[in-house]
Amino acid sequence: MTTTLTGSNHFLVQAELRKLVKAFVAEHTEMGLQRFDGEEAEYDQIREALESLPFLASKKLVVLRNPSANKEFVARAEQLLANLPDSTDLIIHEPKLDKRSVYYKYLRKHTTYKEFNELEEAGLIKWLCEQAKSQGGNLDSSVARYLIERLGPNQQLLHSELAKLLAYNPSVSRPSIDLLTEPTPQSTIFQLLDAAFAGNPKKALKIYQEQRAGKTEPLAIIGMLAWQLHIVALIVVASQRSDAEIAQQAKISPYVVRKSRQIARELSLAQVRQLISRLLELDLSIKTTSIDADDALQTYLLNIST
Repeated sequence: MTTTLTGSNHFLVQAELRKLVKAFVAEHTEMGLQRFDGEEAEYDQIREALESLPFLASKKLVVLRNPSANKEFVARAEQLLANLPDSTDLIIHEPKLDKRSVYYKYLRKHTTYKEFNELEEAGLIKWLCEQAKSQGGNLDSSVARYLIERLGPNQQLLHSELAKLLAYNPSVSRPSIDLLTEPTPQSTIFQLLDAAFAGNPKKALKIYQEQRAGKTEPLAIIGMLAWQLHIVALIVVASQRSDAEIAQQAKISPYVVRKSRQIARELSLAQVRQLISRLLELDLSIKTTSIDADDALQTYLLNIST
């Protein structure tokens, strides 16, 4: 049996890979497990592993990570995979597939194809609540949403922080989240822009000053603002498309798209371009002149607010 694992959700792909490998090892031991990286292994090594019979085990599992990096493998994949011995199972882990390619179409049609993409907010909330329950804890959906807003949509980070919260108290609450977690820069910068565009300069400047107190440098803040405005520009250009479509095309989280859409609704493409252009000028000025970076950035935020 051949299984293909792919998609932008690295956390879920890795979780599925670990589950499949663990199930195989439990039944057949590690003697039958072989792993290869397509960026390092020669084609003949991969072919030999797939065609040879298992040694000291009743069955073999070969795990290939990114075999599409090996051009010879891609060219011969159809013939090679069609003739796998019954004693060999294969997992193909492709972090990114070209969906226009013949190789992708073959994997889609002739293997057990599993694609894991980033979850939207509702999916993340459901997943967090299920994770808490499976670990003997309790997490309300509104508290799960608060945790996502504070930390962002990265599932690996959410998973590790949830484990910490559950160890502190099986019933996760907002106060425990505030006590034990730090808001991610991405989420904080969204809040900063959201406050500025909502015409709340006091809140925007407060968030900025908190970032600076936390030792985040002005140039780092500019970089995060540029990233956020880039997402806003994508939404403005593709305004008729759904959050999921935009996220898939841009290879970003649907959660990030949804959170940015409210800002995008208030702006035309010309206004977004102007904001990005002014941010670029600010970045160049800070790097090439002796202006006060904090004053300049706070003035930029005040201009947005008004």
